Amino acid sequence: MTHARIIARLDIKGPNLIKGVHLEGLRVVGDPHEHALRYYAEGADELLFIDIVASLYQRNNLSDIIKRAADRIYVPITVGGGIRSLDNVSEMMHSGADKVAINTAAIARPGLITEVARRYGSQCMVRWEAYTDNGRERTGVDVVEWARRAVDLGAGEILLTSVDQEGTRKGFDLPLVQQVCDAVRVPVTASGGFGRVEDLAAIAATGVSGIAIADALHWKRMALREIKQHAAAAGLDVRGAEGVK
Repeated sequence: MTHARIIARLDIKGPNLIKGVHLEGLRVVGDPHEHALRYYAEGADELLFIDIVASLYQRNNLSDIIKRAADRIYVPITVGGGIRSLDNVSEMMHSGADKVAINTAAIARPGLITEVARRYGSQCMVRWEAYTDNGRERTGVDVVEWARRAVDLGAGEILLTSVDQEGTRKGFDLPLVQQVCDAVRVPVTASGGFGRVEDLAAIAATGVSGIAIADALHWKRMALREIKQHAAAAGLDVRGAEGVK
């Protein structure tokens, strides 16, 4: 049975939790702190905060949001968006983050992955997708090859977001997830496309280690307890599923 974390993804723009489709057409959902506390109380295994405009403006403004969350939330917190240096990583870690997701800066300077892994450990270093600037810019870099290289450089986890599927509720990009899971020996978290309980059974066979969910949680289409129940029925070993009725 594959062990999998159910991760609540929170995309942030300014002070607001937002959600879009294909990372565009953004709608304000509400206060990220209130939603983070709700997802934690409902049993999220981890929280993923992404500043979606940070790379565009070359800064990350999540430190205050992370400090508030870390004060009351006791599951791992990953932060991404606009992290370009060891100083940026240090700020996020001191704010309460457990892991950082680096994408745009790593494409530009792959050695940053090694620097972060050496200082904070590979478990801290999460690699994101092969687009940059929150899915705005193509890199010409093959996703699978870049995942392999990122792990060789020290990435301890891969966060794989399918821009094509993100926000569509049409299911995960299974061929992409499968190829990346087969290519690396670190945990892979799939993000983008969850819409129905059948999607959990479909992705379980890939060997994925984490499933990041936003739309279904933000719009209350499905509660975390319900998601975990269906995940367990699909053959995924998820924390707390035995207590779900």
